[in-house]
Amino acid sequence: MVEFQLLPRGSLGASDAEHVSVTPHLASRASVAVPVQPRDHISYSSINLFRQCSLRYFFKYVAGLPEEKTSASFVFGRAVHRAAEFHYRELLSGGEGSNLDTLLGEFQAGWDEQPPETITFPKTESRDSLGRLADRLLRAFLDSDLSRPVGRIIGIEEELRGRLIDGVPDLLARLDLMTETDDAITITDLKTARSAWSGQQADDSAEQLLLYGALVRRLIPHKPLRLEFMVATKTKEISITRHTVPFDQRRLDRTKRIVESVWRAIAAEHFFPSPSAMNCSTCPFRDPCRRWSG
Repeated sequence: MVEFQLLPRGSLGASDAEHVSVTPHLASRASVAVPVQPRDHISYSSINLFRQCSLRYFFKYVAGLPEEKTSASFVFGRAVHRAAEFHYRELLSGGEGSNLDTLLGEFQAGWDEQPPETITFPKTESRDSLGRLADRLLRAFLDSDLSRPVGRIIGIEEELRGRLIDGVPDLLARLDLMTETDDAITITDLKTARSAWSGQQADDSAEQLLLYGALVRRLIPHKPLRLEFMVATKTKEISITRHTVPFDQRRLDRTKRIVESVWRAIAAEHFFPSPSAMNCSTCPFRDPCRRWSG
């Protein structure tokens, strides 16, 4: 029997540590303390992080090291999410939605949640340039049909968890937007991107939505499911596009096997650095990584 929970918003933080029994020897090699009360769940983002660099996963989710630096791109995306969430909640409450000034205020509040000294900017960006970008992006959002979702809104930033795979902790999912029509339940995930997505990029990212869809399907088994990405492109010409992902059971089964394999590696403490010119430059754990004794 599979059990699922809809969780109150904010009951679990995205950075909460996960349930891993770590040997004292491993902790001493990292010269850090292991969290006293680990969580008994995983998330897609944590699984994906392990696949990118298992040692970064260890520093973030097992050792619980603070992230001393955060990329401006991440802060920007989080602030856009906050603005979109506010808009959808206004619709859910029966309002007409939000105007641009209100959304920019929500964006600013989301940005201010991050201490300014911890934000790292690439050479081509600044706080002012990203503020102007947010203005153009949120204008485009309000002008798009995606700001007026079809059907009834039934969930905004909902946290849903359940055990999909035997021997693996519960999967924790945060669904940006969930709507219902007579024909289907639609799960929408908001992304910000530096360039327009192709159909192949949407397909490459489908694992996340497939897992989220599996959780929702267990709760609402008798209604078709529609999965989609809403991609806000941070280019000179802003675009807000929708990419639909088909619910493919065979691919879902493959994704579950990948998650199971990753969890086995985590439980076996297979943590090691994965040098990458792209990922290392923005990693918040570069100093602990250099001190890692292997």
